[in-house]
Amino acid sequence: MTETEQRTGPYRILSLDGGGAKGFYTIGVLAEIEGLIGCRLHERFDLVFGTSTGAIIASMIALGMSIDEIYENYKTYVPEIMRLKTPHEKSAKLAELAEKIYGDAKFSDVKTAVGIVTTKWVIERPMIFKGSIEQAHGRKGTFQPGFGVRIGDAVQASCSAFPFFAPKTITTSSDDEIKLVDGGYCANNPTLYAIADATRALNLAHQDLRVVSIGVGVYPSPKPSLFSKMYWAKYLLSVQLLQKTLEINTQSMDQLRAILFKDVPTVRVNDTFEQPEMATDLFEHDLKKLNILRQRGRESFAKNEAILHEFLV
Repeated sequence: MTETEQRTGPYRILSLDGGGAKGFYTIGVLAEIEGLIGCRLHERFDLVFGTSTGAIIASMIALGMSIDEIYENYKTYVPEIMRLKTPHEKSAKLAELAEKIYGDAKFSDVKTAVGIVTTKWVIERPMIFKGSIEQAHGRKGTFQPGFGVRIGDAVQASCSAFPFFAPKTITTSSDDEIKLVDGGYCANNPTLYAIADATRALNLAHQDLRVVSIGVGVYPSPKPSLFSKMYWAKYLLSVQLLQKTLEINTQSMDQLRAILFKDVPTVRVNDTFEQPEMATDLFEHDLKKLNILRQRGRESFAKNEAILHEFLV
């Protein structure tokens, strides 16, 4: 009998959106959730899915880190990466971060089930790194946790928002060389993929699931100043186009989730902030502003505290 067949309580899923530096909002929500449950998140959630910045947070949760530890890593490394100008510089710093945080950690080292979403660049299909054979939808005979790839390399791939980051090439345990880019291009909101693992691979009933889906917040776009050089005005426009693409993906995935799995108990935390002073984008590197986003995440938790208590305590 498998672990899922022995369950007596609900199967709890945590799904974390992509959004670059705006992941500080996610950290604010999660800090309050950790306080609510009185333990580390991997001890309460059975499955943690993440895309891009959500992949960084999800992987650190799955490895057993506290939210305070994750926040320390974010405020140390994220502004450094986001203030760099070229794709090469950004990707090199991201690789340095991955080495420092993950080292040689593999998907066999995780303390709870995990899914890290990336996109195959050449054939335009998702590639999801998982830790447990129970999550496999097929090809179980050749399953290897995370395809034999290090967690840090998978996370880099999930965060490689081309063209602002260079694609990430990984080599699997089957000696397949695969070029990957940001998971946000196929599922910036990975909740559907997580529910599919629970209902299709693990064969869990819809009513037995409890899904917590957390975004990065929605904010006004920064506007170029009148004195900006034309190059930077064009750069900002391309960033806004990427953000718009990811946001459309996020919202469409959530609408599909609501239609296809309307009977799966789900709480979605992703508030909109319309004040001009909240203007920001996924490459924000002002730590003061990023910490305001973290505060807004804490406030969003408060609006959903009752249902989160019902789901998790």
